[in-house]
Amino acid sequence: MSLVEPAVATPEPLPRFPVPAERAVPAGDAAARGSVEIDLALRHAGVRRVRLAWEIQGQADAPVVLVAGGISAHRHVASSSAFPERGWVQDLVAAGRTLDPAHCRILAFDYVGADGRLDAPIDTADQADAVAILLDALRIPRLQAFVGYSYGALVGLQLAARHPARLERLVAVSGAHRAHPYAAAWRALQRRAVALGQLQCADLQGLSLARQFAMLSYRTEEEFGERFDAPPEIVNGRVRVAAEDYLDAAGAQYVARTPVTAWLRLSESIDLHCVDPAAVHVPTTVVAVEGDRLVPLSDSVALVEGLGRRGRLRVLRSPYGHDAFLKETDRIDALLRSALHNEGDAA
Repeated sequence: MSLVEPAVATPEPLPRFPVPAERAVPAGDAAARGSVEIDLALRHAGVRRVRLAWEIQGQADAPVVLVAGGISAHRHVASSSAFPERGWVQDLVAAGRTLDPAHCRILAFDYVGADGRLDAPIDTADQADAVAILLDALRIPRLQAFVGYSYGALVGLQLAARHPARLERLVAVSGAHRAHPYAAAWRALQRRAVALGQLQCADLQGLSLARQFAMLSYRTEEEFGERFDAPPEIVNGRVRVAAEDYLDAAGAQYVARTPVTAWLRLSESIDLHCVDPAAVHVPTTVVAVEGDRLVPLSDSVALVEGLGRRGRLRVLRSPYGHDAFLKETDRIDALLRSALHNEGDAA
């Protein structure tokens, strides 16, 4: 049974791993999607059967770059003729960019647990092991690069530590070797908001509130000062500040596409993350953002120091904080070009 799904998905049983090599990755330059069921040994929950859903686009003979984002990201990174909907990192996987599908093959996958069907602790090491299995299933021996943003950077670090033969280089944007205690406290409070919602049979309201808390940690006071510097209003006898419409919209949009269990388990996964930088034996570019409340610059510096000659640090100053990788398209693209084209590599 093929791993490749039709462009218009139809209900069918999930394929079993492995599959014949000649069916693993579609030929040509058309985009394709597929999925595979595997038995994955989770670090904290034993062996579980999980589904790995993937998407790939670009020239068949081009080097493969795996792109992974935050816990809300998914396998659809950019539009294509087969799948024309806008992707989550559309402006970076485009013509003329470093990640131009005309010159490289872009692979992405849905994180283990993202479908909400796995209610167990999920480690970033589990995600990295899943990537290695997915590469086997697709008969991709080695990635030219793993480009990870936020949670994706954590997974990339684990892949580089646990499966270094599977990638040539790593670009880790807004992610470090550990969860900072301040950021972990933010996430713990967000999970408590969900728990309170569940106690009141209001799961979606709890998740919406958690997402709104998260938006404050992703962005900076600079951006809020520019966008929401307006006097409060009194609405139905209550004071309402200028940012509340934005936060409400962010919460509503998020709960419409995210299972509560998926968010809880992937949020926990960030806090479980821990990798020894000395165990990473792959050339790594670490991109940090000044003012990132979730991944302080000091942690990125510590990561690069631990990487030694294998690591280099690039620092952005942006009012978008942790979300700079989604907003600073031109600057991120320039950093990717430098990293993927070996400019200034550590010896």
